[in-house]
Amino acid sequence: MENFRGFKLAPKIQNGIAAAGYLKPTLVQERTIGRLIDGADVIGQAKTGTGKTAAYGLPLLQSINIENREVQALVLSPTRELAMQITAEIRRLGKYIGARVLTIYGGQSIHTQFAALNRGVHIVVGTPGRVIDHLKRGTLDLGWVKFLIFDEADTMLEMGFIDDVEFIMERTPTKKQLGLFSATMPQRIVDLSKKYMQNPEKILVDSDEPSVDTLNQYYTCSEREGKLSLVLELLTKDKPRSSMIFCKTKRETHQLARDLIRRNMNAVALHGDLSQRQRDHSMNLFRSSRVDILVATDVASRGIDVRQVDCVINYQVPHDPLLYFHRVGRTARAGDAGKSYILVSSAEQGDFSRIRNLTKAKIKPLRTDDEQKIQASSHRRQEIRNFPRSRSGSSSRCFRSRGGRRERGGGGGFRRPSR
Repeated sequence: MENFRGFKLAPKIQNGIAAAGYLKPTLVQERTIGRLIDGADVIGQAKTGTGKTAAYGLPLLQSINIENREVQALVLSPTRELAMQITAEIRRLGKYIGARVLTIYGGQSIHTQFAALNRGVHIVVGTPGRVIDHLKRGTLDLGWVKFLIFDEADTMLEMGFIDDVEFIMERTPTKKQLGLFSATMPQRIVDLSKKYMQNPEKILVDSDEPSVDTLNQYYTCSEREGKLSLVLELLTKDKPRSSMIFCKTKRETHQLARDLIRRNMNAVALHGDLSQRQRDHSMNLFRSSRVDILVATDVASRGIDVRQVDCVINYQVPHDPLLYFHRVGRTARAGDAGKSYILVSSAEQGDFSRIRNLTKAKIKPLRTDDEQKIQASSHRRQEIRNFPRSRSGSSSRCFRSRGGRRERGGGGGFRRPSR
């Protein structure tokens, strides 16, 4: 499709599209907008940065009655940053129809949100916790909702959010449209969606894996104590204009940012223990290029909208391989070139192997001996799996740890993934 005129969108919405600078629909927009306008439930999956917000935002705007100042559409987001980004985009597109869009999230004054809801709102974009807070207080009525969207649905439908999702859905009308949108859509999420959706249209455009042509991916072996020096070496050598470094935990994120600052690197942290003002400040510094290194957790990084990030460093290997694609999807966007590095300790090599098995692109060794180390570790893990077992069914090399849990000795001990 050459332009947005082919969709059954109101003229004022078309004006908003033009003012926002949209010229030609992306593939996910082309396949999704018409189906949502026609009333279908949709599961939409496409790469980061391909315009999923407009893909559901335009039909959402088309569906609302501006004369009725009740909440007619609800968009749920796992993070505050993403919620604010969605709100800004829907406001841009709905500028000429006078759509009232409100973001509600923890960390902002609830009284400010009370006042806005009392004045009348057409669309609410919110995080589950604060939406539930308003529902329990009686300050948010979802009885008029006809459009419910889950953005970053792979996170929204994980077990940590399921109870919140069900609480909210029970307070919406039975008859409504549902949309699940994400950059990655694991099969378990598609299966779970059957509980909530009626014959959904599956629009699975592409994985979150960036283009092989524009992203150079590297790995290198490093134990935990050597990773800081390696990060400094990479940043000094490549001199990227903007970099994102991902850690698994809030504590590690905070500590790494402090370590980099102490070594005269221009870094800032982004994690869930920061106040909303601190998080906004960190993002504003990074977006405006006053800071060129953002150290972030995976959850806090959802919704980061930066035109180009030159380099992504995986300080720790994510336990879930799909998180790797979310991380490296922050670079090499819209045809731009980018680099990514993943620093692999001996304890993380099993997680790294799962990532390599999923990606179509080659993750190249940074140093000549990196592949030899990975191969040696793989052989050790295979030997442990094949180790003869005693008649009781457990390895003869097992012993009981201090905590009472049975563990295997040697170089391939059982471990729990770091969260």
